[in-house]
Amino acid sequence: MAEQKVTITDSKKLNYYYEEAMKTLRTNIQLAGRKIKSILFTSTCPHEGKSELSFQLAKEFAKIGKSVVLVDADIRKPPYVGKQKIKQDILGLSHYLCGQVPMERICYHTNFENMDIIFSGTVSPNPSELLEDSLFTELLEALKQRYDYVLVDSPPIGSVIDAAIIAKQCDGAVFVVESETTSHKFAKRALTQLEKTGCRILGAVLNKVDYKKEKYYGKYDDYYYGESSRAGGKA
Repeated sequence: MAEQKVTITDSKKLNYYYEEAMKTLRTNIQLAGRKIKSILFTSTCPHEGKSELSFQLAKEFAKIGKSVVLVDADIRKPPYVGKQKIKQDILGLSHYLCGQVPMERICYHTNFENMDIIFSGTVSPNPSELLEDSLFTELLEALKQRYDYVLVDSPPIGSVIDAAIIAKQCDGAVFVVESETTSHKFAKRALTQLEKTGCRILGAVLNKVDYKKEKYYGKYDDYYYGESSRAGGKA
């Protein structure tokens, strides 16, 4: 489907724990069944790390030979174009949903083999209405035919209604929670809202965990890999 190309960078240095967590998450999604192809990633609040997580997971699927497309569905506050400092003119999801371009024009090959990306496009004053349009449903169905996995990075479900709209059209959802930051009360409320969409919740990810504080993992790591292999830091 993709005809255009874009170069994206990955400056994040992954430690051992993060890499293992990505492999575990990827495996768990694969074990969820072949019918799980379009997967929503959301959180309670902004800055919990869902965009970075979905990006790294897309790379993880691509590494094992799975074709994957990452869809930035946050039309309110696009996380990728600015972060990637992309200079070229980009057509994205909002351009397609407004009927300005066909879906073939918004899908970009990346410099990571097997991984494509759809950017959010220009900020829209009515993102909820656009996402409820049949064009979005048609796009997801077309992407599921073309790729092994469609990872959809949505706005936080605890902040705006967009994520709930998207969830209704996805095969499964992953709920991201930032460790030691997000309150249990608000996370539970957001998760309840996600459940009401009827989307199958594949699981939750506790993100940005400081494993230096986790004695169990420290002992496990020492036993199997030796002190020199420990990466520490946040995952």
